[in-house]
Parts: sequence; C-alpha cells; structure tokens
Amino acid sequence: MSAQPEQEAVAVAVVVEEQPQAQTVPVLGSVDDYLRFCVEYDASDLHLATGSPPTWRRYGNLSPIWDNAEPLTPEDTHRLAYGFLTDAQTAQLEKRGDVDFAYSPGHGRFRASVVHQRLGIDMTFRIINTKIRSITDLGLPDTVRTLIRYHNGLVLVTGPVGCGKSTTLAALVDEINKEREDHIITLEDPIEYVLEAKGCHVNQREVGTHTASFAAALRGALREDPDVIMVGEMRDLETISLAITAAETGHLVLGTLHTGNSARTLDRVLDVFPADQRDQIRVMVSESLRGIISQQLVPRTDGKGRAMALELLVNTPAVAATIREGKTFMLNGIMQTGKNVGMITMDDSLRNLYSQNLISREECESRAEDKVLMRDFFKS
Repeated sequence: MSAQPEQEAVAVAVVVEEQPQAQTVPVLGSVDDYLRFCVEYDASDLHLATGSPPTWRRYGNLSPIWDNAEPLTPEDTHRLAYGFLTDAQTAQLEKRGDVDFAYSPGHGRFRASVVHQRLGIDMTFRIINTKIRSITDLGLPDTVRTLIRYHNGLVLVTGPVGCGKSTTLAALVDEINKEREDHIITLEDPIEYVLEAKGCHVNQREVGTHTASFAAALRGALREDPDVIMVGEMRDLETISLAITAAETGHLVLGTLHTGNSARTLDRVLDVFPADQRDQIRVMVSESLRGIISQQLVPRTDGKGRAMALELLVNTPAVAATIREGKTFMLNGIMQTGKNVGMITMDDSLRNLYSQNLISREECESRAEDKVLMRDFFKS
C-alpha cells in the first residue's frame, strides 16, 4: 500500500485552513491519511466517492472536507480502495460488488463499506470511538441501569442510522461486564467496540466473518450457555423470533431496531409475524420486555457536537396490558403518567434540551412527535 506520511496530510490541512483559496488540495496517499484527519477533527463518517470531493460528516452535517478539493476520479478511488483491502475483501468486492467489515489500522477503529457503483468505487467509513463510554458519560438516566439488572428479558435500543445506538448498547453491555460474573455473547455486523473481559466471560462474533447471519449466530448462541446476548440488529422474522424466545427462556437479550419511538418499535416487532401468530407474540413480548430506549442526536446550538434526545419506556402492568391488547397508540399517554418510574417521552426530552438552550426551536419543532402540542408549548 502506498501510504503518504501523516505529516503530509496534516501539512495539507494547515495550508488549506490558512490559505483556503491558495491551492487545490491534492488527493492524499491512502485511506489511512483521510481517516487520521477525520479522527483528529472529530468527524463521525468519511465518504470517498467517485465523482465527489472527499466528504465527512461532522456533528450531523455532511460537507466536503475542503472546499477546494477536486472530485475523486475512478482511478483515485480504485487506488485508495485496493490499497487497504485484503485479498479476501478484494475478491468479495469483485464477486459481489460490495464488502462490509471492521477496519483497524492501528490509529483507530472504523466500520467500512466499499461498493461498486455507476461511476466507480464508493467507500464509507464510520469512525468508532474505541473508548467505551459509560452510562454516566452518555448522560443516560439511572433508570437504564435497572433495565440491565434483570437476568432475563428483552431490552431494545432504537433510533435512526447514526444516532448512537451502538454506543449506547456498548455502554449497557460494559456495565453488565463490570457488575456481573456472567457469560456475554455479542453478535455484530461488524464488531465495533472491542469488549475486554472484566467480571464476565465475553465472546464477540461478527456476521460475515464468524457466522453467516444474525439468526444463525443467535441459534448457535442459545447452545453456548449464555447469560446475556447482544444482537447488533434485529432485522428479520427469524432473528426477532429467536430473540424473543431467548428472552423468555432465561436470557437477558439486548438488541437494536431502526425505529423512532416505543410504539413504532413494538409495531415493527409484532408486524413481522404472520397474522395468526400475533396474539401469541403480543403475550410473549408483554411478559419478556423490560424496556425500550429510543434516541436521536440533535445538533447543538453552540456548534459543539450533538445532544441526545431520549425516550424511555419501562414495562409496567399498564404497558404490558397495552401490548397484549395491541393498543400501542396508548403508550404515549401511559409514558406521560409513568414519570415516577423513570419513563420519558421523546417530546419531553426535546423540550428539556430546548429549555437548557442546547438545541434550537427549529430542531425541537421539526423532531417532535406531536407537532401541535410542541407549537402550543412555544406559544405559552
């Protein structure tokens, strides 16, 4: 791999910042040079795409890294991609047209996706903070700790892509790792945070590398004497069904879904099942669910990153009855009256962030679940 020294990448950045119109920023020597730069400037994602200049996502906003960088040519992206892919990954890219994996070059850990598209090769990298942040560091409410102290049941972390679900999940698993002496199995695609054994025995398996699918890994995990199972993504009927079964049979299962709030999460879980099974599944979920954490990251008004807006549902008798009866539309009202047990709605969380001057009124209104009530809040 032809790697340009880190000093050269930093020198380019200095020239660009001091004299933004003085010269065109050249294509750097390797993927690693771009990744080092993204880590240094706290970006969350890097895009190296044919026909576009190098682009990053910082604090939720996607923009070119340098205004005066030339678009990458097909030859540029081919050189950059084939400079860091292994032989096996190159073979998969050429055979299937895409390859996803965790990349650890020594100066960080990244979730990588390389694909062929119409113009050439596209590469996308998610920068992973290798230091696992604690529940306290993330500002999660103490009620979250009670959810992971159960020895069985289902805890779900939900939200859109890029909202920090993996970070929250890692914090929860790490807390269990510190507090217990159990067997933890994580199933991920790919492995993002590397968990060192503390009080627990920890096994981490990667879909595509160590197993064919989440469902296959989950079936295998049930035969490996686990106490805690973390499922990186519950994306299909078989995986969701196995996760619910595992939660019912004495395991604590933590999983993620790409849903925006608690009601939609439960609807998604239930709707994947055939109609003739849903009554039974509603009963199973009502008994095994411990809680749902739904989150989104909102740009801060001071420009210093993003603030987390968080909805928390705790399974109470009222919540369980609502799930059994299929009346998930009533959950918001139950959460409003369940603040004494730690429940919070997404709109209340957004209002709290706005009241602390952390987010703007525009962000608060646009992200609200009930926009009429939110507008009334600003009128009062």
